[in-house]
Amino acid sequence: MTPQKLREIYGEASLHAKAKVISRFDGHCLKFINHAPFLVLATSDGTNLDISPKGDPAGFVEVESETTLLIPDRPGNRRIDGLLNILDHPKVAILFMIPSVMETLRVNGTAEISDATSLCGKFAFNGRMPKTVMRIFAEEIFLHCGKAPLRSGLWQPDTWPLDRPVAQLYDMVRDHSQMDVVSIEQARTGNRDSDTSE
Repeated sequence: MTPQKLREIYGEASLHAKAKVISRFDGHCLKFINHAPFLVLATSDGTNLDISPKGDPAGFVEVESETTLLIPDRPGNRRIDGLLNILDHPKVAILFMIPSVMETLRVNGTAEISDATSLCGKFAFNGRMPKTVMRIFAEEIFLHCGKAPLRSGLWQPDTWPLDRPVAQLYDMVRDHSQMDVVSIEQARTGNRDSDTSE
């Protein structure tokens, strides 16, 4: 496959699709980010790609300026794949999502990481500060139409499964790792047959 062949298949991007890309956060972007409780961050180590979900109550990402974002990084499983990638390859891509809103907001740019107490302190939540804060320097910002969420029924409860269609996380991790993994609730109660997990 070549770029020319792909263009033969798909055709050229419309002028509208090209013109919608901006380099500064306007009022629409600000409102979108302020209402987004969830995003996906894509990074690369130069060879492989990594994507990581980030979420907190809506407004957890701060628009620091017309061209910069601040994203807190909460304590987690300590893999820190994305953070390690950013140190050597700071190019990132972000997808913001708002429940019930079909469109998404995409931001491409570069990132840096700070552990400055003054900065991390701004994002304390439930008495806990993030370990670090990412500053994203936006280069491309654009809204993505809602065709994929609409087709998937992502925000349409009547299309959701009535019961969980996959195993609990701890069961899947146990099988993948071949290690004895239990949920926090199971560890508390000593009941390894419990279906409750956190």
